[in-house]
Amino acid sequence: MNKIKLIVGLGNPGKEYEHTRHNMGFLFIEILENNFKNKKIILAKTEVFMNKSGTAVLALIKQLKTKPENVLIVHDDIDILWGDFKFSFGRSSAGHKGVESVIKALKTKNFWRLRFGIQPTFAKAMASKQKTRIKADKIILKKFTHEELGELDKIIKKAIRQLVSTVPSGLANSS
Repeated sequence: MNKIKLIVGLGNPGKEYEHTRHNMGFLFIEILENNFKNKKIILAKTEVFMNKSGTAVLALIKQLKTKPENVLIVHDDIDILWGDFKFSFGRSSAGHKGVESVIKALKTKNFWRLRFGIQPTFAKAMASKQKTRIKADKIILKKFTHEELGELDKIIKKAIRQLVSTVPSGLANSS
């Protein structure tokens, strides 16, 4: 099994997008940078908007001369409840525009993904009452609540521990 050599956080650049749900990938990279030092794994945040992420990821892969299967893409997932996360490999984008862009640019879906749930619990309750689905843009560009920001560090650190034990990342050898 190939080891992760590149971890890329997806998000949107700019002050107005800081601490929004769509920038979970950026937040993950920031916390990972502060907790692990490993020169064998490159950490990166895309400098382009979410829907254009593929070009940035492809450029990094070419520059590092690595393969897609050695890459972990970290992003938000509106279909997963807040506080939960999932690792996957070789799956479709499930409608996530940033991941669609990566799949299209790489011409493969064979890369690792860490999907962080951003669906607030109130959204699921509201949707079931209204018998409709809340539009994604009403959730993804919202800033985290003060309570959620307090939980964020714990959620991300839990994902890092699972990454160390589950995904062939090489982070276990880090300090």
